[in-house]
Amino acid sequence: MKATRIVQKILSNYEADAPGVKANLCRILMNGKLGGTGKMIILPVDQGFEHGPARSFAPNPDAYDPHYHFQLAIDAGLNAYAAPLGMLEAGAETFAGQIPLILKANSANSLIPAEAPKDQAITASVDDALRIGASAIGFTIYPGSSQGLEMFEEISAMREEAAAKGIATVIWSYPRGEALDSAGETAIDIAAYAAQIAALLGAHIIKIKLSTDHLSLPAAKKVYEEEGIDIATKAARVRHCMQAAFNGRRLVVFSGGSKKGIEGVFDDARAIRDGGGNGSIIGRNTFQRPREEALAMLAKLVDIYRGKA
Repeated sequence: MKATRIVQKILSNYEADAPGVKANLCRILMNGKLGGTGKMIILPVDQGFEHGPARSFAPNPDAYDPHYHFQLAIDAGLNAYAAPLGMLEAGAETFAGQIPLILKANSANSLIPAEAPKDQAITASVDDALRIGASAIGFTIYPGSSQGLEMFEEISAMREEAAAKGIATVIWSYPRGEALDSAGETAIDIAAYAAQIAALLGAHIIKIKLSTDHLSLPAAKKVYEEEGIDIATKAARVRHCMQAAFNGRRLVVFSGGSKKGIEGVFDDARAIRDGGGNGSIIGRNTFQRPREEALAMLAKLVDIYRGKA
């Protein structure tokens, strides 16, 4: 596998990482139809854990089968496929080596009482990632939760182990918890803060949500207004989050969220592209559609990230 100059430049930003970690990052960046461009589309399928099976897969019953997601990611030419341990184990042998895997190593569920602090259980290990041939571990943190500091400690330790064993780390940085209202969870100042926290924790790839132009923290709002930080458009907000991710020295992908109209998916991708983001990690908007519709949508997303649509 030959790395393009774009990918070599990206890898050079990870100055402290061992060759094994960079090799796995290279596998993700060089795979699929966007391979070598520095852009990525990743399929995440952890929603069965998070939301339950019917809410996740009933709109497209074929998606109850773990093999469906492997094959969809492969046929669409995506960069990687991310899922919890059981989903990846169910196809690890059949699809070995055909697409880079990201093992989601912690999860929550919708049965937890609403009043409980926002948290996730560790459900897999770095050794599990090695055993199934994964290129990276994935881990969710909740900045804004009273459990957030404990989650930071958990991923810090797991990231250290993963790096020592040549595995990359992807951090889902989702502001959520007692310190935030619903508007704050997607506010631009909070989104940029979430990207910065993930970068400081050592994430190789950061996953955050697209943000609104709302400013949640009074102290931050004052700075945004005094410094004239441009947050007027979705692309400008993506650009600001990339600044927060070490001025673009860390890879950042943006989540697709709940299922929406297809033009909304394309508009989001154009904003990510125009704002300098590295791509999409898009689950329900992919696998809740019929297979052929999903493949057509993903093909157009590839064209958007290549600047052709």
